[in-house]
Amino acid sequence: MLANTLSDILSSAALYGSTVRFAVILAFAAVGEWVAERAGTLNISLESFMIGGAYSSAVAVGAWHNVPAALAVGVLAGAAVSSAQAWLSHRLTIDQFVVGLTLNIFVLGLALFLDHRWKAVTPVPKAWRIPLLHRIPVVGQALFGQPWPMLLIVPLVVLAWWLVFRTRWGLEVRSVGDNPQAADVSGIHVNRRRRQAILFAGACCGLGGGVLVLGQIGINGYEPGHVGLKGIIAIAAVIFGGWTLRGTVAGCLLFGYFFAFQQAKLVDINPQLNASLPYLVALGITAIFARRTRQPRALAQPFLRGLT
Repeated sequence: MLANTLSDILSSAALYGSTVRFAVILAFAAVGEWVAERAGTLNISLESFMIGGAYSSAVAVGAWHNVPAALAVGVLAGAAVSSAQAWLSHRLTIDQFVVGLTLNIFVLGLALFLDHRWKAVTPVPKAWRIPLLHRIPVVGQALFGQPWPMLLIVPLVVLAWWLVFRTRWGLEVRSVGDNPQAADVSGIHVNRRRRQAILFAGACCGLGGGVLVLGQIGINGYEPGHVGLKGIIAIAAVIFGGWTLRGTVAGCLLFGYFFAFQQAKLVDINPQLNASLPYLVALGITAIFARRTRQPRALAQPFLRGLT
């Protein structure tokens, strides 16, 4: 019995396909948050960025019937919500955790309110198969047979790496995350760089929300439960990855697997335990890895000029 269950888990092409789909959505948010956390900000408001992007994209595609334009609207919506986080926490210096919690509740409530008036129904996406590669046994369909919006994660990861490690802006972002007082002395506007990093995270999350409703097979329209705390799990993926980009992506794959495992119900376990499985794993991993890896030294610390 156990051998058959393990065989189903390890050889299920459907499970791998679901893992990739969940991991990609998490990665859109996690990559943006990785950039923001390298600047010293911790945004528990990722959930609100994703909800804004998801609902806006769904409404836009219903109005225009144009998926690329709708995804662009999602990016703008995520950036707009993140601008509130950036302005309140890094210009008015309000506690960023309080701002994040407030934004999560506010944007969820706003989307619920608007959804009663502008119901969003989205087209069902078709798989975009890469020739030959999608025929690879077990994992081919999962990796190379997804709807095209899912593939946007590849250039996004490359862009994030290039921005952080190959541009002056990225060097300044890393410096304000590790030693904001020294960065300030050298002429870098610390809070401006932090606000810009948050805007980048918001745009990534907005795109992730758009891909969630427009690039996921089986989803037809926006529903409040679609995001389902994935923004919080994305933060756990960054911590799991030790604030490295490759580790963050690996964390998304790990959590994506547990989301897929939860959905597949290959093992007969308590329904409540199954529903909470990804979040329990995230909690445990965060507790273990948060103190075993080197985080940006000024992470979550507000910057006030002249204070050390």
